[in-house]
Amino acid sequence: MDEKPTTRKGSGFCSLRYALALIMHFSNFTMITQRVSLSIAIIAMVNSTQHQDPANASTEGPVMDLLSNQSRGIKDFSTRAAVYQWSTETQGIIFSSISYGIILTLIPSGYLAGIFGAKQILGAGLLISSLLTLFTPLAADFGVILVIVIRTVQGMAQGMAWTGQFTIWAKWAPPLERSKLTSIAGSGEDVIGCVCCVLWFTVIYDDPMHHPCISVREKEHITSSVAQQSSSPRRSVPIKAMVRCLPLWAIFMGFFSHFWLCTIIITYLPTYISTVLHVNIRDSGVLSSLPFIAASSCTILGGQMADFLLSRNLLSLITVRKLFSSLGLLLPSLCAVALPFVTSSYIATIVLLILIPGTSNLCDSGFIINTLDVAPRYASFLMGISRGFGLTAGIISSTTTGFLISQDSESGWRNVFFLSAAVNMFGLIFYLIFGQAEIQSWAKERTLTRL
Repeated sequence: MDEKPTTRKGSGFCSLRYALALIMHFSNFTMITQRVSLSIAIIAMVNSTQHQDPANASTEGPVMDLLSNQSRGIKDFSTRAAVYQWSTETQGIIFSSISYGIILTLIPSGYLAGIFGAKQILGAGLLISSLLTLFTPLAADFGVILVIVIRTVQGMAQGMAWTGQFTIWAKWAPPLERSKLTSIAGSGEDVIGCVCCVLWFTVIYDDPMHHPCISVREKEHITSSVAQQSSSPRRSVPIKAMVRCLPLWAIFMGFFSHFWLCTIIITYLPTYISTVLHVNIRDSGVLSSLPFIAASSCTILGGQMADFLLSRNLLSLITVRKLFSSLGLLLPSLCAVALPFVTSSYIATIVLLILIPGTSNLCDSGFIINTLDVAPRYASFLMGISRGFGLTAGIISSTTTGFLISQDSESGWRNVFFLSAAVNMFGLIFYLIFGQAEIQSWAKERTLTRL
């Protein structure tokens, strides 16, 4: 007898797959917090108004004097705490060093996660990154080289934690819920790392078949939805076919463009707020958090909208992917181009700075998860390559930004944003022309016929 595929949604929001998305949300939140915390702290660490000694970059006021008067404000504290002679170019290298580390582990960790399972790799990456964050302040006292080394190793750990997520979603996310689930998890990217590790190792499983607490209804819903995908953990990777695949290159170019501007916002936002708007470090930290709140909200909202359009058959899958990719690349470009012309208006500048990462994260429902559409068997491996393209863009953009603003602050920031908009437009046009959503022939499961 022929059986109709089930259309039941399991337990809905009260289900293990949504709990998995929530834990991933907090894990990603932890990693992005660990990444951007130095961007905020560096405003006080390289206080240019402080006289600096040439030796290793640091001077410190008497510690006991600081402790004797705890009522002093943040401004006073920043002038008495350690100050390092890190030039704008050096800061660019420090900011980009974590991206170097991520690149080193993206492809191998994604491949290994597909073979051995993602749970251990992701958990270990999160734990290592969390521990290294604790050692960063101490490393700064020993010199900038050690800071760069710590950040690079931390990037390697985060690369392990980020890449394997798509291996898990290839097995846990029903096709019509992929945008929703991955957006909930991804919105966390925008102290509690060790707690997340405990949850990760005790609650997360690589696939729903082996989870001891999953309901039969939810297990049937997930497995029937992803039945067309390969269940074999060992498989060769068709590198040649991937290299010749234009839809994959469209995804790679989308990542390159998206990460170019996003990396600038993540790493240089506190510096921009401090130097252009002349805001103190306390208020700068508050203002710097607003774009990330907007980004998380837009990510979740975009995922809900994308899955709604797909579940109601209002738009085809490729139309949804290209629509959200267009919104996620075009809107932040317009905001970036407008920024240099509204610096005289405090409110307008803050609004645009909030809108850039917020609208940019709509890409999460576009090309960001497109590898799950075109090659679900190799989603984790391809996500590693995709993020490699993105992080390469982040390294270039961070270094370029540091160089441009060191020449002249006003014209430098203008050139930074204009260049970012041009890169975004290149990626968008390439994706609109070559992007697809069908499973590629080389990514399909080959059934062996026995006589």
